Amino acid sequence: MIRDHASTWFLIAVAGVALYLSYIIAKPFLNPIFAALVLAIVFYPVHARIDSRLRRPNLAASISTILVIFVIAIPAVFLGISVTRELREQYEWLRHETATEGGLNPYLMHLMEAPLRYVGLYIDLSRFDVRPTLLGWIERASSYLVTIGASAVTNIFSFFLSAAVAFFTLFFLFRDGHKTQQRIAAILPLTGEQARKLITSVHETIIASVQGGMAVGLAQGSLTGLAFWVLGLSSPVLWGLLAAMASLIPFVGTGIVWGPATVLLLLQGHWIKAIFLVGWGAAVVAQVDVVLRPYVVSGRARMHNLLIFFALLGGMRAFGVMGIFIGPVVIAITVAIVDMLAEVNLLSPTTQSQEDEIRGAG
Repeated sequence: MIRDHASTWFLIAVAGVALYLSYIIAKPFLNPIFAALVLAIVFYPVHARIDSRLRRPNLAASISTILVIFVIAIPAVFLGISVTRELREQYEWLRHETATEGGLNPYLMHLMEAPLRYVGLYIDLSRFDVRPTLLGWIERASSYLVTIGASAVTNIFSFFLSAAVAFFTLFFLFRDGHKTQQRIAAILPLTGEQARKLITSVHETIIASVQGGMAVGLAQGSLTGLAFWVLGLSSPVLWGLLAAMASLIPFVGTGIVWGPATVLLLLQGHWIKAIFLVGWGAAVVAQVDVVLRPYVVSGRARMHNLLIFFALLGGMRAFGVMGIFIGPVVIAITVAIVDMLAEVNLLSPTTQSQEDEIRGAG
């Protein structure tokens, strides 16, 4: 018996070390792996229908993976081409305008004359050295934009590597996902009902997170497009679609769309429109995420809104974009395990014997 206990503890120790080393190996790819898991759960009903018709796992998984790639890639390519065209037009306009003023800085200083003259009616600006301050802001903003551009270029390779890992993983999840799920359920030291409840909780939470993201994207994209249309900006539908996609970016969100549009309005001298767009984006569009996503996710995941709120906020801080899904899943697993522990405690031997005595007396 002593030898059996020693063997068990040795295996547990080795398993712990092996799992830790496996985590280190997989750590750079955890986000694309989890993204593949989300896609596999969302598109599994489609894959199941393809697999039932073909009865060839490899072919069915290949077709399903290619289908997902097209569903994601085609809209992204279309939006990328359209946004590039719009940005090129705005760049040509800005270059033409600044050329007439002798450069970007003189052009911006010319735009600032009217608002500074208005502010000067109420505040004595002669005590402030406004021009050097404004030029310093412009130079810092320009260097910041250059830094963002350089970072985006260096991250392109990382993005394509992550995409390759995600879709490669997706293929095997489609092909072997059901067997892997059964194997995990068999390994877990849980009853069949407990394992089913835990897996169902994870599945429902991921679906709820996807539905919450779609609801928020639709609402924020519509509100952003509406603002662009009211203000007379070009391509409100296109920018609304881009805002819907940008809603998935944590701590930036749709601001990456209406922020540059605000700057463009300022460059054109439309100060009232710029102020309206900032107010609309910050007070209306940005708050949709705080209100709508927890409500949608909590409905299907069957968790309290406050739990979902902190799961989303903490998940995004800890894991970035994928934290939108990882945070609620972690909380869902925690809640499911606590419920199981409560059930086990309620059905302890003492409680069970008392229930048996009551039934016998009855």
